[in-house]
Amino acid sequence: MPDLAERALAEATTIAVVGLSRDPAKAAHSVPGNLKAAGFRIIPVHPWADELLGEKVYRSLTDIPGPVDLVDVFRPAEEAPGIAEQAVAIGAKTLWLQQGIVSPEARRIAVEGGLTYVEDRCIAVVRAMARITRT
Repeated sequence: MPDLAERALAEATTIAVVGLSRDPAKAAHSVPGNLKAAGFRIIPVHPWADELLGEKVYRSLTDIPGPVDLVDVFRPAEEAPGIAEQAVAIGAKTLWLQQGIVSPEARRIAVEGGLTYVEDRCIAVVRAMARITRT
């Protein structure tokens, strides 16, 4: 039976990536690239870039003009509560903090806002292990 993280990813189609890196050598670039290659729609959220992975970049989650299923976070834990508030505000279904990121406050905000919450897990590892694709 799939765990919570696997179910959340299996139900997602559109993934907003907060902190998608401009540096191809970083996991914050390669992991979203892996998701895109697996058929997921990736929406980059970055304060300065205009285009990443061939996609238009938005400055914040609240600037995205359409539904987002899952918010994948590559930012420090201190920023996670604010990102959680934005994820709730846009009606995302899941807030996912990447491996190494833990935030009890973000968890509280997400869960109280009705979101599925995943933290300290690499979405690319979960995707590969569960063989989840959109292609």
